[in-house]
Amino acid sequence: MTSDDTPDGATIDGWSCPAPLRDQPNIVMGHGGGGKLSAELIQHLFLPAFNNEHLEDLGDAAVVELPAGRIAMSTDSFVIRPRVFPGGDIGELAINGTVNDVAMTGATPLYVSVAMILEEGMPIDELAAITQSMAKAADQAGVQLVTGDTKVVDRGHGDGVYVNTTGLGIIRDGIDIRPQNVGPGDVILVNGTIGDHGMAIMSVREGLEFETTIESDTAALNHLVAALLDAAIDVRALRDPTRGGLAATLNEFAEAAQVGVVVEELRLPVKREVASACEMLGMDPFYVANEGKVVVVVPAEQADKALEVMQAHELGTDATRIGEIVANHPGVVVAKTAIGATRVVDTQVGEQLPRIC
Repeated sequence: MTSDDTPDGATIDGWSCPAPLRDQPNIVMGHGGGGKLSAELIQHLFLPAFNNEHLEDLGDAAVVELPAGRIAMSTDSFVIRPRVFPGGDIGELAINGTVNDVAMTGATPLYVSVAMILEEGMPIDELAAITQSMAKAADQAGVQLVTGDTKVVDRGHGDGVYVNTTGLGIIRDGIDIRPQNVGPGDVILVNGTIGDHGMAIMSVREGLEFETTIESDTAALNHLVAALLDAAIDVRALRDPTRGGLAATLNEFAEAAQVGVVVEELRLPVKREVASACEMLGMDPFYVANEGKVVVVVPAEQADKALEVMQAHELGTDATRIGEIVANHPGVVVAKTAIGATRVVDTQVGEQLPRIC
């Protein structure tokens, strides 16, 4: 790859590489065999995208120097269908999702590993675009991809590409963020509209059309979390409400701390087109997945300051207060409806929308 190539312009036509890679516009079994094709894929696709000093040795493990202190580590896998969707793709989603999982502990994400399971026949130009999308997301999040692996499975035994990731970060001194810390009187905030990612995927799968295209909210939340901590906000708990949506996150808080949760439905920020899609499909926005949202629990006296910090960040302009933690009905989440009634918001038994991430 030449110095003039940019992440947004990934194409195999611009690569400077040996003939065997040019002669194979699609992934073949040899790309996972550890030989020349594997080496060419690494040298001419992955290394130019993720270039940093930790990758130069191409060892079986990366050696990185970490400051003394606690670390946060998370692993995840991504099998989303379709792999390219309105607002993102599987590569961007994998980086952002991993960064967010680490950030939810209050840690500063630093390093990511990526393993790709490729299906024979996967177009290499599409893989290049996904790789560049990952590189751009990593750059925006401020993390480095320091090690990785590639395997290829037979045609018909995969779905183009699956991605497995591991993320690692450093936790600041004095930070203790977990669901068990929430207590009666605490306030629940969310940084923006819910249900965007799930409905973006569903609209593509079902062929739904609206006046405005529903786009995924996939984004790395670590800088927003850092802004809250830099402002000395006493953050009790953080969660990114992905699979299971907001309902799963709130129930996790209620069960972990044995407290009650009360949410006001009228306060839930939901885009009109997302609400319409949910109504058409018989779905509840409470249960729809998100990929760029964070639920924040803070003491009541710091709620206004926390909202001010969140709203000053580009990912928190629509931040709002949606509910509170109470001593009543421990372990149960209830929602106050528009007509003044209440309903229990339980976790779902199954999965509302498979292969959402």
